[in-house]
Amino acid sequence: MSTLLIPLVGPIQSWSVDARFGERLTLQEPSKSGVIGLLCAALGRDRKEPIGDLVSMPFGVRVDRPGVLLRDYHTALEVASAGTTSRDTVLSNRWYLSDAAFLVGFQGDAEFLGRLHNALKHPVWPVFLGRKACLPALPLAMPDAVVDAPLIDALRAASPLPSAELSQAFRLVIDDPKGPQSRPDQPTGPFAQRQFSLRRVRTDVFAWNLPASS
Repeated sequence: MSTLLIPLVGPIQSWSVDARFGERLTLQEPSKSGVIGLLCAALGRDRKEPIGDLVSMPFGVRVDRPGVLLRDYHTALEVASAGTTSRDTVLSNRWYLSDAAFLVGFQGDAEFLGRLHNALKHPVWPVFLGRKACLPALPLAMPDAVVDAPLIDALRAASPLPSAELSQAFRLVIDDPKGPQSRPDQPTGPFAQRQFSLRRVRTDVFAWNLPASS
């Protein structure tokens, strides 16, 4: 079994699972649905197309730098109201993670992961870190990104990202059917249907074995 590793690093990121109203929050780490959406953009896959091949792969996140929460008090003018001709001013709080760095991974067949890696090198559509305003600061296609190792081993063994906080323990959030936690970001059909279910996860913590200073 192989793992595809993808670095998600940028000035701002936002991984929301409920962004329809005035309070648009972000999770503390990338959502599975959000990263699958990123892969769909790279592949040029329409929102109406099936995504079962992506959803079925185990997913994990290594938090190299958690970032800090950033709020954008957002004002939109002249917004059309459904069913009327009026245009209103809409206020919302939009939350982002500032200066965060994550290494995410998908476990699957090496050939399929290689195709995904190639799509990240040459994306059909622009790719974003959750929202269109969130541009990646590093290429999403790392060299040697397809690793011949299970998901958790690949995430643990990969070198820290350039902005990683090596002095702190790293957090791993891994798909686990028996995990004690849940995330509401498992797509149950094409994105056009906007239907999601809970996925079970577990959180592990580990520290880097740094060399002693001389």
